[in-house]
Formats: sequence, structure tokens, C-alpha cells
Amino acid sequence: MRRSAARVLVVGVGGLGCPCALALAHAGVGTLGLCDDDAVEQSNLHRQILFDERDLGAPKLEAAAKALRAAAPALDVRLHRTRLLPANAVALVRDYDVVVEGSDNFATKFLAADAGMLAGVPVVHASAVRWVGTALAVGSRGGPCYRCLFEDLPQDGAPNCAEAGVMGPVVGIVAAAQADLALAIVDDASVAGELVTFDGRRGVLRRRRLDGRSDCPLCGGQPSIRSIEQGRYMGPVGYVENVAPASAG
Repeated sequence: MRRSAARVLVVGVGGLGCPCALALAHAGVGTLGLCDDDAVEQSNLHRQILFDERDLGAPKLEAAAKALRAAAPALDVRLHRTRLLPANAVALVRDYDVVVEGSDNFATKFLAADAGMLAGVPVVHASAVRWVGTALAVGSRGGPCYRCLFEDLPQDGAPNCAEAGVMGPVVGIVAAAQADLALAIVDDASVAGELVTFDGRRGVLRRRRLDGRSDCPLCGGQPSIRSIEQGRYMGPVGYVENVAPASAG
């Protein structure tokens, strides 16, 4: 499709979502939807590059929209002042051609994965903790998908980047890889199943293609996930709506 006609939904406007959204805007994507409900905080400014000290305390969406429109005046920015939730996920995703997901909790990541597959919309996931980050492109139908790689929510309280920390340059590199995969999908390139990993300590970036799992409950031969059910996104800290923050970094 033409980039100017492409509609991309950014789930989580944080350390990953900010540079990814900016890269997509500069690349000529016509419409960016922003989905987040957090405010700008001082501790995040060094890696959430759409914001500065004048934005402290303001909703991320308004601050991000202002910065993106300044960078790309022709860009159509749509604001969704909410988290991605079981009640709205499929409807939100269905309005877009591609989803880029950079949230900071597993519940939202699995919800985005399930909603994208059920709506037939490709998703590019990204995450970063400490010195390591990943980006994964998932096609609109069939595997491999996010559940082929991670299967289900961890039940042992795995730390997110807010708890474990994350290096600012790592999220920038991973977000660039995420934007590259999303643009490849917009340009009709075959990148479904491609996984990019970055080891910031060693300075090593790798890219490889994953195989799907035939027994995957989302994209396998006999999928068991056919709808969004709230209980599926319960982790050790509770339902996705009670997990904070909503965006990585």
C-alpha cells in the first residue's frame, strides 16, 4: 500500500513508542493512532524522545501529537485516551493496517497479539529490559505469532522495564527495528515471523525468521483462542487494567 494511505496504531507511547512513532511519521505514514493513558514523567525524558520538561505532568497523547505534527505537518494523528483493554482491543485494532506494540506489561502484549490475529491485522511487538531488546513481526493470518514464542503470561511476576530498568540507547535501537518491520509490512514485504534481537552490552544485532508452532492456541492448526476473554489476561499482579505503566520505558 502507499505509505501515505497507511494507518498504524501505536500501543504505548513510551520509550519504544516515541521513537517508533517519530520514525514512522518521518517515513511518510499517513495516519498514526496513539493509544495510552499515562502522563509525562521526569524520569523518562531521556528515552521518551517526543517529550521535554515543558510536557511534565501532561497526558502523553497530547504532548506526542504536538511533537509528531511538528515533525510531519501532513500527518493525521488520532488519539485513543485509553489502554488497550479486552473490551476495546479488537475494535481499536480493526481500524488500522498495522499495530506497533511497545507496552510495559505482558497482559497488554498478549492482548494485542490476540486482538491482531482475531481482527486479521499484522502486529509488530517490541520490548526492552536492561541491556536486551527484541522486535517481532507477526502477520495478519497464521503463524508464527507472539504466542508461538512466549506461549502465555508468566505467572512468576517477571519484572518489566520500570522495575528492572532499561538503557535508553537500547530502546532507541529496538524501536528503529520495530519501525523498520512495520514499514516493510506497509510496503508489502514478506517479514512475518522475523525476530530482531539486540544485545546492548555486546553491541550485537541479530535478525532471524521464526517457525510457527502447530499446537499454538492462537495461530496453530486447531486454535483455541477464538475471542477476547478478560480472564485470559490475568497475571500475578491482576488484570491488565490494573497494571501500570502502559508503555515501555
